[in-house]
Amino acid sequence: MKRRDFLKVTGIGAAGAATLAAPAIAQSMPELKWRMAASWPKSLDTLWGGAELLTKYIAEATDNKFQVQPFAGGEIVPGLQVLDAVQTGTVEMGHTASYYYFGKDPTFALATAVPFGPNQRLNQAWYMLGGGRELMNDFMKSYNVVSFLGGNTGAQMGGWFRKEIKTANDLKGLKMRIGGFAGKVMQRLGVVPQQLAGGDIYPALEKGTIDAAEWVGPYDDEKLGFNKVAPHYYYPGWWEGGPMLMGLVNLEKWNALPKAYKSVIEQAGQAANSWMMARYDQANPLALKKLLVGGTKLHAFSPEIMQACLKSTKELYAETSAGNANFKKVLDSMNSFTANGYQWLQVAELGYDSFMARNPQG
Repeated sequence: MKRRDFLKVTGIGAAGAATLAAPAIAQSMPELKWRMAASWPKSLDTLWGGAELLTKYIAEATDNKFQVQPFAGGEIVPGLQVLDAVQTGTVEMGHTASYYYFGKDPTFALATAVPFGPNQRLNQAWYMLGGGRELMNDFMKSYNVVSFLGGNTGAQMGGWFRKEIKTANDLKGLKMRIGGFAGKVMQRLGVVPQQLAGGDIYPALEKGTIDAAEWVGPYDDEKLGFNKVAPHYYYPGWWEGGPMLMGLVNLEKWNALPKAYKSVIEQAGQAANSWMMARYDQANPLALKKLLVGGTKLHAFSPEIMQACLKSTKELYAETSAGNANFKKVLDSMNSFTANGYQWLQVAELGYDSFMARNPQG
């Protein structure tokens, strides 16, 4: 029987057919209102901007049926407690850097950045296609969360120092805002590491509670005013070659989502990630020029300091891997992927970028 004949016989008609279809549509597109806690202050239109865009894309892709309200650091929970809020269900979602939770388990750091780890491209390539996401989400199950890609800042700066540092010996006794694995590495060289949220760094520098601080790069750092209280600006941030920001979802809430909504979250995260990378590439060059005109003194970490930090990093990796099977498994995967990746980047990308840096166009 033809479809139109069936509808005539049964008396359903077009309106009735739409009624039959509606329950299935409603079931696949339920109306949800979630909350998302972020680690960032609203003053940072890069990090906070990525969090806002993530929620905007989710709403637009679902015709506002799935709405996620973002909250800046401190509005629901402090910026460094986002994981706890998602884990316990205080909020359904979070936007953060997983290395903030290094103290719970050092494996968390591998989902954002670790000292002398992958650059921006290799880091997210490993996470997306090299098994990184599967390994991290298997690990995060025990914390009742699931992760997805939510941003990337690119290679970061080495931070702001009150005085110039030339040798590894100059690091001894230095109180520095630097957390996670990098803080442990620096601690071995005599640094006293402090972990502070973004909004707490400037007051600590201004009061002399800390002697140095790292955050992100020129654009964000200038917004937070670090150049006003610490004139020496160092590079590179060897502990953050290409840090990924993570979206976290409460595992029970994630499992209850329709497949379509899971896909929307992941794609919104990818879109926010692409926007954030472009935004930093647009904003950092101009911000650095502004800082230098204003009197900031730009320095490269000396080869001695870099080698001392690399040696300390390798020792810490070996010790941590010996006592933490999860960390070893994820680190081995990352290092294997990175080694192959850098061999390729050296063939074409490095040579081209180096030439273009020496011969700018326009």
